[in-house]
Amino acid sequence: MDRRNFLKTSAGVAALGMAFQGLSQMTVADETKKIPIGIQLYSVRKEAPKDFAGTLKKIADIGYKGIEFAGYHDKSAKEIRAMLDDCGLVCCGTHTALSTVLVDEFEKTVEFNQTLGNKFLIVPSGLEQALETRDGGQMTAYLFNELAEKAAKHGMFVGYHAHPGDLKKVDNTTPWDRFFSQTKNEVVMQLDTGNCLIGGGSPYDILKKYPGRAKTVHLKTFGGDNNTVIGDDKVNWAEVFELCETIGGTEWYIVEHETGDDPFVSIKGCFEGLRKMGKV
Repeated sequence: MDRRNFLKTSAGVAALGMAFQGLSQMTVADETKKIPIGIQLYSVRKEAPKDFAGTLKKIADIGYKGIEFAGYHDKSAKEIRAMLDDCGLVCCGTHTALSTVLVDEFEKTVEFNQTLGNKFLIVPSGLEQALETRDGGQMTAYLFNELAEKAAKHGMFVGYHAHPGDLKKVDNTTPWDRFFSQTKNEVVMQLDTGNCLIGGGSPYDILKKYPGRAKTVHLKTFGGDNNTVIGDDKVNWAEVFELCETIGGTEWYIVEHETGDDPFVSIKGCFEGLRKMGKV
């Protein structure tokens, strides 16, 4: 092979090698794509009313990317959106009362959340008694199936948040299973790791049983004391993350830490715990 052909061949091999390297890097990037971390504002429920904008700024400074609201502290949607934008945060969900997604209030709720830039309307409670019976569970599931269809027209989702009582056995089943076994896939299953374990359920089994439905997941500690943060508790986080990132369809991890002497210390500790596990 003469020098000219050798150089041409070498250049071709080098170019091919660079192309494969680029593809390899893209594959690694896809495999290591991280689910963004948000915070449930209930975690700082005593601080937010005192200084709403300052609270959001502190959350952003820790490194959180999103806020899931549980009340708006007398602020309009436009005011809240401006505060989020100022901090570089986005709304990753709202805990909204059942009454706000029913007929008379539904359109107002949609408009409010569109201004926030939110697509996840999560009902945090109010279904416990209805889900205890077969007929109540069926009627509630029917209601949420209808709500899911209405929300989809606006590019939104409705869902339900887990509490310990939802995972306790009633007539050989749980209220959680009674509800989610009868709702469409579009109804978001907002699993809460700590609440699930407190109620005697298995977050790992639930994620496996309802694939693709855990679009937003509450990361909450289980075990330890009031100041225990994510990573120092008894949740099998490796399994939670693997399931969420393979079959869960999870778009947001949302930290909720309801206890602790200093809530900002607690939520920062949770964030650093997630960083140590490679989730940030």
